[in-house]
Amino acid sequence: MRLNLPVTGKEYAFAADATLMSKTDPKGRIQYANAAFIDVSGFTRDELFGKAHNIVRHPDMPPEAYADLWQTLKDGHSWTALVKNRRKDGDHYWVRANVTPVVRGGQHVAYISVRTRPSAQDTDAAEALYRRMREGRARGIGLRRGIAVYKGLWAWRSFFATASVATRTWLGCALAALPAAAAALALAPSLPAAAALGGAALAGWLAGGWLLQRQIVAPLRLVARKAQEVASGDTSQQFELGRLDDIGMLLRSVNQAGLNLRSLLDDVSSQVGGLSSASGEIAAGSDHLSSRTEQAAASLEQTAASMEQMTGSVRQSADSARAASEIASGACTAAAEGGQVVGGFVATMDEISRSSQRIADITSQIDAIAFQTNLLALNAAVEAARAGEHGRGFAVVAGEVRALAQRAAGAAREIKGLVGASAQSVQAGSRQVESAGAAMERIVQQVRRVGELIAEISHAASEQSQGLGQVNAAVGELDRVTQQNAALVEQSAAAAGCLRTQATVLGDAVQAFREAR
Repeated sequence: MRLNLPVTGKEYAFAADATLMSKTDPKGRIQYANAAFIDVSGFTRDELFGKAHNIVRHPDMPPEAYADLWQTLKDGHSWTALVKNRRKDGDHYWVRANVTPVVRGGQHVAYISVRTRPSAQDTDAAEALYRRMREGRARGIGLRRGIAVYKGLWAWRSFFATASVATRTWLGCALAALPAAAAALALAPSLPAAAALGGAALAGWLAGGWLLQRQIVAPLRLVARKAQEVASGDTSQQFELGRLDDIGMLLRSVNQAGLNLRSLLDDVSSQVGGLSSASGEIAAGSDHLSSRTEQAAASLEQTAASMEQMTGSVRQSADSARAASEIASGACTAAAEGGQVVGGFVATMDEISRSSQRIADITSQIDAIAFQTNLLALNAAVEAARAGEHGRGFAVVAGEVRALAQRAAGAAREIKGLVGASAQSVQAGSRQVESAGAAMERIVQQVRRVGELIAEISHAASEQSQGLGQVNAAVGELDRVTQQNAALVEQSAAAAGCLRTQATVLGDAVQAFREAR
């Protein structure tokens, strides 16, 4: 026997109104288990389905219990008894197990087990009995179809628990005929008369027993067989006794229960089919919608990221344009100042030109004075020559004066040449400065125009940055809404998947009671 360890010795108490159901194939492998059974067992659905049902067997259960279970099912009867099962974590729980064989065409095709929570008194009694069986102290006590009975020499003590209806009927007839037979034997005048009365009593016992067999035992067996078929989910055949007594009405009730079960299974099966198809379509649509929503969310996220980058770039461009506008404004100011300086240079060059012209005039006067001085020196020399010896010293002075006048005239001419050249250079420089001033004026105008254009670009960039910020905020909000929609779609898909799973489980539960095809 399989030994499942470890065990904790701790009892797991499940809800008193819970119903644990499972279905196995003829070899005991789990084909179906409802949610309550899965939850109480502690195993997952995948860990149970397809596995041997003894996966929940507790080592405290005696082998005699399972031997009685399989013998009862082999005989085609239902088995009911208290069972101690083991959870996955080692805890245990007690159930009142009701196991029914599913027979189709004379063959066992499955076993259906329905379990409920027993009372504490029944659990204590079963615990004590199973302990005695494990320890070998339950001699003379065994299990029969889940009920503890005496066996061996003490089997008579369980007669009223194990006797069939036929045995009870024949015994009742015998007890009814026994006083009459005893009285007949005691009151008969002769042995032949006593034998005749005994024979009559025997005939009456046989006749009464036969009648009870036909009217009570056989119909009850039919009702029991029909009830067993209904319990196993077989509602294909209907039996009628044509009687209105308790047995006839009991059979009608059993037939009606079978018909009710059949109608319920047919209706639920039909609805489950539509529900499964609809939930499958909803789940498929939700999956597709979820996929598309995720794609949209991803695209929006990328768009939001791109808009954020674009907003950053435009903001940076706006900042750069603002900085360029400030630089252009500074350049315009510097150019204006340069224009003013060039204007000052032009004025200064004009003043230098006028000063050069004045120097030229003064030089001309010096040259004229030197010419006149030279003439005077010549006249003085002539007069000194006329004076003879007395005018010799004066002639020397006149010669020196003449030489000085000639030198002054030469220097004046050189100065005049230099001043003329300087005047030409000053005039050329003045013209160049005037050209530079005009160029600086044009530069100032162009720089001012560039500043205005940059200011316009900066203003436009600022507006674009604000607009992109608003668009980015709108895209962010749209992304947030799309993410929420994606979450809702995922929830819807999960709900649809859960609905499809529940429809499948419900279909499996219905199929567990339907006839094998």
